[in-house]
Formats: sequence, C-alpha cells, structure tokens
Amino acid sequence: MDDSQTWTAVPGAAQRARSVLEAAWSCAVTAQGGREEYVGAHTVREDGRVVLRVPEDSALGTVAICAPRGEPSAVLEFADVAPVPVRDRIRARLRLAGRLVPEARHLVFHPARVVLRQPSGTVVVGTEEFTAAAPDPLALAEAGLLTHLADAHPEAVERLTRLVGPDSLHGAVRVRPLAVDRHGLTLRVERARTYGDVRLPFHTPADDVAALTERMHVLLLQAGAASCPRALQRQRADGDG
Repeated sequence: MDDSQTWTAVPGAAQRARSVLEAAWSCAVTAQGGREEYVGAHTVREDGRVVLRVPEDSALGTVAICAPRGEPSAVLEFADVAPVPVRDRIRARLRLAGRLVPEARHLVFHPARVVLRQPSGTVVVGTEEFTAAAPDPLALAEAGLLTHLADAHPEAVERLTRLVGPDSLHGAVRVRPLAVDRHGLTLRVERARTYGDVRLPFHTPADDVAALTERMHVLLLQAGAASCPRALQRQRADGDG
C-alpha cells in the first residue's frame, strides 16, 4: 500500500459496523411489538452473531420460546457514543434486523440486514461483508485512550490543532478528541453555535496500542514543526484581551 492510500484511509462501513457492535455496552431489542433495553447483556461472536443473556422472566425470553415459528424476527439497535463530552455525542447508530434463536440459557441473534447510520450518511452493509469483517483493533481501547488524551494531555490536543487548516478552526471555542481508529484521529472543533470534525490520518495503520502511541508521536512531531493557524492565534488574542 502506498503512502497516498494509507494517508486517506478510513474504516469501511462493514468494519465500522462491527466496531460499533464490539464496543457497545447496551442495546435495545424490539420483537413481536415489544421493546426492551439491556445493559451489559450481550456478547458478539466472531461471525457477527449476537448472544443475548436475558433474565428468565423477561418478555423477550417468553417471545423467543413461545413464537409460533420458533425463531421470531427482531431488531437490535446500538448507539456509538463519544467517550469524551462533546456536542451531539452519538457518532453512529447501528440497526440489525434478523431472527432470534433460543440456545441453552441465552438467545442468539442472526443478523439478516445491517444498517449503519453516521453523520456522513446511511449505509446498508451486506450480511456477507458484515460477517467477514473484523472490528477495528482499537475499538475496545478507544474510550480509555480518548479520555486519557482529553483529560491528561490537553496541551497535546492543542498542539495537534496546528495540523488543522485555518478555515476549519475559524470561530473555534473548543477542540476535543472525538474518535480514534487504526487509520487516524478525529477532532471535534466546536464553535459558538456549530461544530465540525477534522480527521488527522496516520502515516500507516496502527494495529495495537503500542503502534498507536508511535503514530500519535509522529503527529505531534509534525504539529511541532507546523505554525499555529492564524484563526487560532486570533482566538487566543481575543481571549487574552
């Protein structure tokens, strides 16, 4: 893969969907007209099937056992919430439609339709592509990584703004880390009434936390060599006054 491909790479829709599913802690389940929400009650198998551990007296368990055809249809919904407080913290929503199959003491959900909704648009992901995809290797570590960056290293976030074009920083009142994956870091630039997101790609993908540390170090070195954007300079001057 050449530098230009690496520099512009972003997660594909299937991997993004699997990452949302992997990191989500809660889900909403709709089946037979009823809706229940569960926290910490699901796990994901390698092929994308979702295992639900529901209480024996739950309505969902009753539906699964008593369904006329034995495998009721259901819809599972997951929200991808930014771990760092920002405006509009929902980064993506994942909706899976399929069937529930009772298995031992839990339910196994087999997805038949996968829909990923992001600010950039809504994508229907093919089930074969979804099944074959793997979540981003940083998906489970992302929340801790971003909160640590925001809380313990605000000066590093400020330095990274030197890699952002002046137009994107115009009117900025706050910049926060919004997301990170193996391909790059995304910053949320908040203004008085609006906001925008800026992506800082890594020079090569990071497949673990150690590699991510190196990629971030490279970005900070690049930022150290860049001049401070005029928009941010004006913002600081106005604040000092």
